[in-house]
Amino acid sequence: MQSVTLIIDKRRELSTKYKKLLESKSNKVIISKNLLSAIKLIQDKEPDLIIISDSINSDLAEYCKKIRVLTYNMRPIIIATSKSAELQDKLAVLENGADDFISEPVNSEEFVMRIKAHLRRELESNMDSKHFLPGKNYSARALKRILSENTFWAAMLISIENFANYKETYTELASDKLIQTYCAIIRSALSENDFLGTVSENEFLIITDGLKAEKIANFLTFAFDSVASKFYSTQDNRRGYMLMQGDEFAGRRSNFVHTTIGIVTNEFIQYKDASQLMHALIQIHKLADIPAGSNYLIERPRITAENSINNEVNNKIFIIENDEAMTLLLTTILNLQGYEVTVINNYGNIPETAPALLIIDAGNADNLKGLEICKQIRNNSNLDKTRIIVTSVYHDKELILNCGADLYIPKPYEIANLIKWIEKLLNT
Repeated sequence: MQSVTLIIDKRRELSTKYKKLLESKSNKVIISKNLLSAIKLIQDKEPDLIIISDSINSDLAEYCKKIRVLTYNMRPIIIATSKSAELQDKLAVLENGADDFISEPVNSEEFVMRIKAHLRRELESNMDSKHFLPGKNYSARALKRILSENTFWAAMLISIENFANYKETYTELASDKLIQTYCAIIRSALSENDFLGTVSENEFLIITDGLKAEKIANFLTFAFDSVASKFYSTQDNRRGYMLMQGDEFAGRRSNFVHTTIGIVTNEFIQYKDASQLMHALIQIHKLADIPAGSNYLIERPRITAENSINNEVNNKIFIIENDEAMTLLLTTILNLQGYEVTVINNYGNIPETAPALLIIDAGNADNLKGLEICKQIRNNSNLDKTRIIVTSVYHDKELILNCGADLYIPKPYEIANLIKWIEKLLNT
């Protein structure tokens, strides 16, 4: 994405000259003749660099101070240009917020090199060191800038789902390689005019032409799924899921990583500000996420994602447990934690409504009825979002997880440990 340079200068010829010198594929230059229009441009564009001339009807040092106050939250580079070469004038300007002072007339080559150096440092200071991409703040700035553009654009929110589980299982080094590989794939799909930045460790933002967005998303989902299997162990590939370690005996099942992409354009809705645009991106991204694998969703006339997400919290927990004392204890503690608990006394009664979590005893070694229930629930599309914890005296971690359990906890167990896992499963 281009850097943005704002020139505040009343002089038509010199400001036009500076614009011709500085404008390029990587730097967009805009000119303002007065403070009022400059403030509007600063709010809309959040320029990376501002050049202020003493041609304005004001004290240059005081003017730099006003601009610095107006831009405290974005901290652009401020360069003052003046016909004066007096040391006191330079010191006053620098003391009041300017980052550099250039005396006029300027040497064109030196002027261009100075501006390039400042812009390079500005970009590097906003670069995420792990991804080698513009960071979260710069991505927010990029979103804000496109709102004032009259072109057909698309914003794409991209994430790697189940990334935290992958990182926990395969270490930070492996997760960094996964991220770097995906970044390389994304870059290969973009042109030099597209913007790619980070939103969080495993989330990215693309701003591109509205006509290209769906093709890019289609390529990224295919390419990610094509390489993802190379980042798992042979055992996990054979199982079809990641086996996460709880402690020496317990085990947790996690789906493989996949990519989810939400796409919003300005074709149907004219967004008022960056926060509204980001909210729409998050909503369409939530709709796009499916447990089965990579997916993307683009905003359509009847699917704007607004008010489409049910924000009601599911706090229902069902318990299937033969031990009455344990059932009573679990029910009491979970009710105190704010959960709505239902006890099912018969292994044959599969829940018809979808609870957030099911805690089920696997049964004894001769009759593992709980595992059969687990398989049936996993094959029920109405219960695909229900998390399952299986407790058992039968210590075969892999067998239990293969039946569809999200977590296996061997009996006997500490209640505090179970509560910790319940909170973790329901918050991921």
